[in-house]
Amino acid sequence: MPHLTGPDFVGIQTHDLDAARAFYTDVVGLKVAAQSPPGAVVFDTRPIPFAVRTPVAELSRNDNLGEGVALWFGCDDADALHDHLVGHGTPIVFAPKDGPFGRYFAFVDPFGYTITAHTVAHSGG
Repeated sequence: MPHLTGPDFVGIQTHDLDAARAFYTDVVGLKVAAQSPPGAVVFDTRPIPFAVRTPVAELSRNDNLGEGVALWFGCDDADALHDHLVGHGTPIVFAPKDGPFGRYFAFVDPFGYTITAHTVAHSGG
């Protein structure tokens, strides 16, 4: 039977691509991928690519974008990223705490999306 194999790409929509690029590169620290299609900025994230793009349909509600969807990003240090984002005036949904996937916290990006960041343990090699 045909079936889904798992998430392969994550994208969020915004009307201000330049502001999205600036926030996700200058504040959050993502790197822009070598190529992006028109109307989008793709970031060099692994294992799943992440992008911001112009809306494919009108976004009727700008508050609570992505409500009901959990977007989790791995990071190297949740506590340090939290402090960095606070220093840049980024709204924090909840402060870092311990959970089933390690230290994590959530913030709201300038476009209304809630993003959860958690410390990812990397094995050597």
